[in-house]
Amino acid sequence: MTFVKTKLLLERMPSGEVVEVRLKGSEPLGNVPRSITELGHDILRTVREDGEPNDGIHRILIRKK
Repeated sequence: MTFVKTKLLLERMPSGEVVEVRLKGSEPLGNVPRSITELGHDILRTVREDGEPNDGIHRILIRKK
Protein backbone atom coordinates (compact mmCIF):
# COMPACT_ATOMS: atom_id res chain seq x y z
CA MET A 1 0.00 0.00 0.00
CA THR A 2 2.86 2.39 0.78
CA PHE A 3 4.31 1.97 -2.71
CA VAL A 4 0.93 2.64 -4.34
CA LYS A 5 0.53 5.89 -2.41
CA THR A 6 4.09 6.91 -3.25
CA LYS A 7 3.60 6.09 -6.94
CA LEU A 8 0.38 8.13 -7.10
CA LEU A 9 2.16 11.06 -5.45
CA LEU A 10 5.02 10.88 -7.95
CA GLU A 11 2.58 10.80 -10.87
CA ARG A 12 1.19 14.18 -9.79
CA MET A 13 4.62 15.79 -9.40
CA PRO A 14 6.62 17.55 -12.12
CA SER A 15 9.97 16.05 -13.22
CA GLY A 16 12.90 17.08 -11.05
CA GLU A 17 10.74 17.60 -7.96
CA VAL A 18 11.94 16.04 -4.70
CA VAL A 19 9.71 14.46 -2.06
CA GLU A 20 10.34 12.83 1.32
CA VAL A 21 8.39 9.69 2.21
CA ARG A 22 8.24 8.00 5.62
CA LEU A 23 8.32 4.21 5.71
CA LYS A 24 7.54 2.02 8.71
CA GLY A 25 8.81 -1.54 8.91
CA SER A 26 11.09 -3.77 6.93
CA GLU A 27 8.72 -4.65 4.08
CA PRO A 28 8.15 -1.08 2.80
CA LEU A 29 11.85 -0.32 3.37
CA GLY A 30 12.76 -3.15 1.02
CA ASN A 31 9.98 -2.75 -1.54
CA VAL A 32 9.45 0.98 -2.00
CA PRO A 33 13.03 2.07 -2.84
CA ARG A 34 13.46 -0.92 -5.18
CA SER A 35 10.20 -0.22 -7.00
CA ILE A 36 10.91 3.51 -7.22
CA THR A 37 14.30 2.91 -8.86
CA GLU A 38 12.75 0.35 -11.23
CA LEU A 39 10.42 3.16 -12.38
CA GLY A 40 13.51 5.26 -13.12
CA HIS A 41 13.37 7.71 -10.22
CA ASP A 42 16.31 8.47 -7.90
CA ILE A 43 16.59 7.65 -4.21
CA LEU A 44 18.71 10.51 -2.90
CA ARG A 45 18.90 9.52 0.75
CA THR A 46 17.57 7.03 3.28
CA VAL A 47 17.63 8.01 6.95
CA ARG A 48 16.58 5.92 9.94
CA GLU A 49 14.29 7.98 12.13
CA ASP A 50 14.03 5.65 15.12
CA GLY A 51 13.86 2.04 16.23
CA GLU A 52 15.74 -0.93 14.91
CA PRO A 53 17.73 -0.63 11.67
CA ASN A 54 15.12 -2.46 9.55
CA ASP A 55 11.92 -2.36 11.58
CA GLY A 56 11.78 1.28 12.64
CA ILE A 57 10.68 4.35 10.73
CA HIS A 58 12.81 5.51 7.80
CA ARG A 59 12.60 8.59 5.62
CA ILE A 60 13.57 8.35 1.96
CA LEU A 61 14.18 11.31 -0.31
CA ILE A 62 13.05 10.70 -3.90
CA ARG A 63 13.71 12.77 -7.04
CA LYS A 64 11.21 12.26 -9.84
CA LYS A 65 12.75 11.79 -13.29
